[in-house]
Amino acid sequence: MTTAELTRSLSLRFGRIDRVWIAIALIFGALALLTPPQVPASARFAIDALVHIAPYLAVSVAVAAFARASGLDHQIGRAFSGNATRAILLAAAFGALSPFCSCGVVPIIAGLLGAGVPLAPVMAFWLASPLMDPEMFILMLPVMGLEFTVAKMLAAFGIGAVAGFTTHLLIKGGAFADALRPQLTKRCGCSASNALKTEKIVWSFWFEPERRSAFTGEAKTTGLFLLKWLTLAFVLESLMVRYVPADQIAAYLGGGEWWTIPAAILVGVPTYLNGYAAIPLVGGLMDLGMTPAAGLAFMIAGGITSIPASMAVFALVRGGVFAWYLALGLLGSLATAYGFALYLAISA
Repeated sequence: MTTAELTRSLSLRFGRIDRVWIAIALIFGALALLTPPQVPASARFAIDALVHIAPYLAVSVAVAAFARASGLDHQIGRAFSGNATRAILLAAAFGALSPFCSCGVVPIIAGLLGAGVPLAPVMAFWLASPLMDPEMFILMLPVMGLEFTVAKMLAAFGIGAVAGFTTHLLIKGGAFADALRPQLTKRCGCSASNALKTEKIVWSFWFEPERRSAFTGEAKTTGLFLLKWLTLAFVLESLMVRYVPADQIAAYLGGGEWWTIPAAILVGVPTYLNGYAAIPLVGGLMDLGMTPAAGLAFMIAGGITSIPASMAVFALVRGGVFAWYLALGLLGSLATAYGFALYLAISA
């Protein structure tokens, strides 16, 4: 076999392997050469994180697959295509009350965008969803107190609403014509999806072979899509946790200096784990002197722009929408944290 033939053969063989899996293999290969003990540590971290989030992902994937197979996604698209103000406010409120995390909501977001739901209410739902849900509210009360918990709930709705309205204004000005990445747009807009459009929701979709096929196909495609990106995200997060220990860095964020809130945001973005794991962490840091406003900034910025959340968004939407998502998360966390600090100063 000539060199050209060997190169062509390797190219074809590796071309069939997804680039995300290749990136994961390269990371572990580099770790094996540079710091071998980190290989099993990162593997355990990623596996534990995937196991922890698996129930939430399973529910979200099933909901997304059901929405497509039953025609519910098209009905939601029609409902959110009406009055923009009402759609955005409802999406922000629903996001603040929904049980989906920032990663688990990805298949639902893809389904909504593919069904024609405008980006503005989708963005409102997307940013509000990871910040608060009923279970998180109950868990935060005994640790953080009523004042802090209510502030985070209001922040979830406020950030979602502002994100929706500002996105709506930008779209009216001609921005974000195409939100989804090309390959996802093709998948969401395929003929099979169009064939499932219906004037009513088919709740018992399993009686129709075409809809059963749509359900299994959507669940498989979305599940594998999330699995590969979340695996890469959690591997990278394991390295952040190992080499950028959040608990030690954030312990220095006490006091009322102006820079504590921006510093808390910078710490929260790479090292944040999830909304539930952050509750005891931030509660303990506040006991050690971390200001409540800095703690709120850490939880909000981390919830929206942490590595797993950001990579899930990056894999789904185009670069401009991704940059806008990050900007909304960072600016929203900054504004709400300073607003909370001002409220505490006035009420003291």
